[in-house]
Amino acid sequence: MEAGPVEAVGQALDFTEDFTRELPCEDGIPLENLWHRLQINLLDDCVHQLWRGRTDFYAGGNMFVYYSLQQVQRQDYKGPDFFVVKDVDGSYVRPCWVAWREGGRLPDVIVELLSPSTRGVDLGAKKALYEQVFRTREYFCYGPDPTQGGEPELLGWVLGRDGYEALAADERGWLWSRVFGAWVGEWEGEYHGARSRWLRLYDAEGRLIPTESEAERRRAEAAEARAAALEAELARVQALLSNQPEKPSQP
Repeated sequence: MEAGPVEAVGQALDFTEDFTRELPCEDGIPLENLWHRLQINLLDDCVHQLWRGRTDFYAGGNMFVYYSLQQVQRQDYKGPDFFVVKDVDGSYVRPCWVAWREGGRLPDVIVELLSPSTRGVDLGAKKALYEQVFRTREYFCYGPDPTQGGEPELLGWVLGRDGYEALAADERGWLWSRVFGAWVGEWEGEYHGARSRWLRLYDAEGRLIPTESEAERRRAEAAEARAAALEAELARVQALLSNQPEKPSQP
């Protein structure tokens, strides 16, 4: 999806509630395919597990982001594939992200999923928008869709004094995110019944951040292991007691 011209944020504009109450929240255009939809869900799942129990952030995907009155007047209804805003109340769902209703807050990190049809915009107009207008601290691009025979690449930038600076990958091809405090890297496996290559998060020690279902499965397996160990210990103690010689009766 194409982004509009770069323009200043924070101008003295009349962001009246009457004008912005009925902002469109979706364009009715479906995501390119199942992989795109699942990848967005996977990123959302992993971020919520990374910051489990916290409500001071908002993660959104495939939803419009509004940043200026001119954008609304142009009907330039665009949004990132996935984004995270920190230091906001994340306890409720928004149909779209409206910066002037959020204290002027815009995404701290954005992820776009590259495809042959969007690559030019994602690395051109959108990158300029996120860098110069949103001032998004980190921007990542991943794709194209491996289920369609693509060979995905991972690109990333961090906002410096003079604009975006390319992040250098480590020997695994991962990129470090200061916003997440985690590595952003590829993972191959099954998610919601679909086996593919995916973009996921890893902690500072390189351990995969689990999805909610993976975390629940790990907790269940750990509980089963503890129960089995307790049962084995109980059986051992009972065996020791049963093998002790009987004490002679007192005269």
